[in-house]
Amino acid sequence: MSAAEQAVLDQRSMARALELARKGVYSTHPNPRVGCVIVAGGQVVGEGWHARAGEPHAEVHALRQAGAKAHGATAYVTLEPCSHHGRTPPCAEALVQAGVARVVAAMQDPNPQVAGRGLARLQAAGIEVACGVLESEARALNVGFIKRMEQGLPYVRVKLAMSLDGRTAMASGESQWITGPAARAAVQRLRARASVVLTGADTVLADGARLTVRPDELGLNAELTALAMTRPPLRVLVDGRLRVPLSAPFYQAGKALVATCAAAGARQLFLDDGHELLAVSGSNGHVDLRKLLLELAARGTNEVLVEAGPRLAGAFARQGLVDEYQLFVAAKFLGSSARPLLDWPLAKMAEAQELQIVEMRAVGDDWRIIARPVPRGT
Repeated sequence: MSAAEQAVLDQRSMARALELARKGVYSTHPNPRVGCVIVAGGQVVGEGWHARAGEPHAEVHALRQAGAKAHGATAYVTLEPCSHHGRTPPCAEALVQAGVARVVAAMQDPNPQVAGRGLARLQAAGIEVACGVLESEARALNVGFIKRMEQGLPYVRVKLAMSLDGRTAMASGESQWITGPAARAAVQRLRARASVVLTGADTVLADGARLTVRPDELGLNAELTALAMTRPPLRVLVDGRLRVPLSAPFYQAGKALVATCAAAGARQLFLDDGHELLAVSGSNGHVDLRKLLLELAARGTNEVLVEAGPRLAGAFARQGLVDEYQLFVAAKFLGSSARPLLDWPLAKMAEAQELQIVEMRAVGDDWRIIARPVPRGT
């Protein structure tokens, strides 16, 4: 096989491994999404993907399917094979024992427990190793895991639904429904893929929000829906002064974590009701959001979806804590007295936050814009 033909095979095989890895987008938390394809003689002999933490990794599933055909084959994996004993044995060792001749990884594992050691173990065993095939696609699939490993913070998405004139609710607070069913289904999938869905007291009090994942609205096949529902995201309420009563629908919908600056004397009351109260320092009754994100990352949170009103969403924006905006735009005007998208007063054009739009497409009768903040000074 020529070098050009090998490069084409490598790209095609890694693309398939990434396709498999995406099946785990709703269920692998706190682990990364990983896929593996084993090729012998130009033919796929084994495939696998990681479904849930504590279960076999992608390489193990692929090796089991390949059986003896794995000997002398090439394994394509979207993330460097692990080299440490966690809840499962190291995948690098499984590949060595199977006798594969070559391993192609999309990217090195950012986990300090691995970070090149898996590839080094393979090379030490005489296995040919390549790394970097479709790396940008692999990084995009695991942005939260990568950020947590490299920066100790989760990847923060802020979901906002607005009218064409940039309004989110009527002056009275009425906001259901700005967007249509297709957009709401897309939001359900955003919730399902997140480690944490986070909101504020204003939203819970005004809308009676529950922020649960509704399986009948996901629009996924039966297998992925079932996997998503085995790992619902942790619902986090930012309530600095404990204004939301335990009788609110949000608390009745299941276990929640409440981040607050209030006195810890209420902790037992929340525990008795099945919830956790997390004391986070702040000022003037407002939780320090960066400290909260650090705590969530320490608990294994990869991705946070913020679904909040203009005050809390604006606070995340003002403090530079947003990695990505998911904007759902309805083809309607709510008028000048309606509520703004973000509580973010700016006095000069030079203070405006520039955004890079990375995707824009129709979702039913609405539009979905994915945008990322452009760092200041770039």
